[in-house]
Amino acid sequence: MRRAAALGFGTALVAWSNGVLPALRLSPRGRATAGTVVAAGATAAGLASGLRRDELGLADIRSGLRWGSAAAAIPVAGYAVALATPSLHSRFAVPDDVRQDFTEWVSAHIPFGTVFTEELLFRGLLTALTDRAFPPVAATGFRAATFGLWHVHPAHVARDSVPGTVAFTAAASLVFDWLRARSGSVLAPALLHLAVNVGGALLLRRLQMTARAGEVPPTLV
Repeated sequence: MRRAAALGFGTALVAWSNGVLPALRLSPRGRATAGTVVAAGATAAGLASGLRRDELGLADIRSGLRWGSAAAAIPVAGYAVALATPSLHSRFAVPDDVRQDFTEWVSAHIPFGTVFTEELLFRGLLTALTDRAFPPVAATGFRAATFGLWHVHPAHVARDSVPGTVAFTAAASLVFDWLRARSGSVLAPALLHLAVNVGGALLLRRLQMTARAGEVPPTLV
């Protein structure tokens, strides 16, 4: 029964991201809202069904804050170095178009629609279910594969390499899982996830604005 629940929930996550959510044809704000509501509702349902707060990573907030802050400092420092080193700017794929909703994107869509949603669903619920159902290595591998497949449709929409995106996000899942296990809290991977996504968005925005102002050669963008 536990194995069926874990497999079923993992399958539902992949179906939601790649089938159900795209079919709803929501705006970016709508997708962020839908993800937030689904993650919060699923977590509440998990608690009601008997999953413990510690299993869901909701118990040890102090440890999560400590581990997460230390982990988040790494990408933040890396982005700062990249921004301060002009010779590195050409290594980034800076988009030509400017998002009109950029402020809302980095302040709400990423924190809630991406980080809050994915961390509650994967490092919270899926972790609790797979840890009950499988040996540690199998549980970690299943979560990584599921997290990778979750990103198939988003990669397709962004015109990124689907195999590359799946591989990269599966590897990221291993890092997030490690932080979750070490800290005992879903907050630790959430803070790292937030730093990577928001920091990357801010870096690219800065490089984009710099290029548009003519401060760097157009060939770098």
